[in-house]
Amino acid sequence: MMPVMPRKGWLPALAAGLLMTAAPTASRAADAVRGVSDTEIVIGTITDLSGVTAVQGVNNSDAVRIAFDEANAKGGVNGRKIKYIVEDNQYQVPRAVQAMNKLLNNDTVFATIDDGGTPMNDANMPTQFAKGVPNMFPLTAARSMYEPYNKLKFAQFASYYDQMRAAVKYFHDQKGRTKFCVTYQDSDFGKDVLAGVVAETEALGLKVIETTAHRPTDTDFNAPMTKLHDAGCDTVMLGTIVRDTNIIIQTVKKMNWTVDLVGQFAAYDTAVASLPGGATEGFYCMTPALYAYPDDPRPAVQDFAKRYKARYGRDPNFHGEVGYTAASMVLMGLDKAGKDLTVDGFIHAMESIHDYKDIFGSELSFGPDQHHGSTRSFLTVVKDGRWVPVEQTALGY
Repeated sequence: MMPVMPRKGWLPALAAGLLMTAAPTASRAADAVRGVSDTEIVIGTITDLSGVTAVQGVNNSDAVRIAFDEANAKGGVNGRKIKYIVEDNQYQVPRAVQAMNKLLNNDTVFATIDDGGTPMNDANMPTQFAKGVPNMFPLTAARSMYEPYNKLKFAQFASYYDQMRAAVKYFHDQKGRTKFCVTYQDSDFGKDVLAGVVAETEALGLKVIETTAHRPTDTDFNAPMTKLHDAGCDTVMLGTIVRDTNIIIQTVKKMNWTVDLVGQFAAYDTAVASLPGGATEGFYCMTPALYAYPDDPRPAVQDFAKRYKARYGRDPNFHGEVGYTAASMVLMGLDKAGKDLTVDGFIHAMESIHDYKDIFGSELSFGPDQHHGSTRSFLTVVKDGRWVPVEQTALGY
């Protein structure tokens, strides 16, 4: 049998048809934005759900979920629902890196929000940025969350460095303190706290008298506190989070040592203020925003607290409130970016948010080359198991 030869012009016609068929696919691939479909935007969080800072990570990510779920219940953002994925880093860098690999390569997230921990964010940001994924409002006040500038970084809080400088100046000028010491976690977070204390003592013509460093998991502080006591410190600045803060305060009380103890944002938690037996009474803490207790008279605050407790069976803590604010700002940016969502469009939209006031009283502003929302910080003290502002106005240096 003679082979059947194709008609003249058949191959060119087939090729043209294949090109016509392939063109829309190629166009869609070129227009595709990672983590974005016609119906969905994928956003992730890597935070501590079961480690030494879980009281912060759990409350924070729960509040983010409330904000996203409420937006989804109203139809989403420009017709797209938020798919929210939370991974547990247990406040450990290797687990955070593993979780980021999953979010980037398996879940293909559009952005991350409220990623917890300074060392974890520092380890993950290079890989994240190489994929063009924004890091939105990480749950840390380290300067590396906004310095050096990167268009994919957006920070929410006054830095630990600025908080500590303002605190040292206050205790020197208002209380006559001159013998400052520092106890801190031996991590990027703790070293940022230390740097702020060193900078301000030097600016005042003083020097840090003594320091001690510890691991985040340490639980015995008898020797470190004895070292600081014997050095003659009159003020101890704490680069600590929740559990180590509470243990250090209890250790100092057992020593009958009268000394001012001053923490920062990472220690500003109801789990510290409400420690049983009034153990933390008189403990000072710097914070970039003031916690609004559920009995706050403002209707919007009470409404949020009721919704949160109805869902999770507990009151929101400070980190829950800042998480709700972070999610609200991201939702605003996504809405402003419009239906044709891209990373550049989202960043431009976030930069257009000026003088934003959340329901808890915080004010944040952004702009081109200005991705650090606030430089304000307040001094508070534990009184009758609650955080009470020492001054109603923000402190500077």
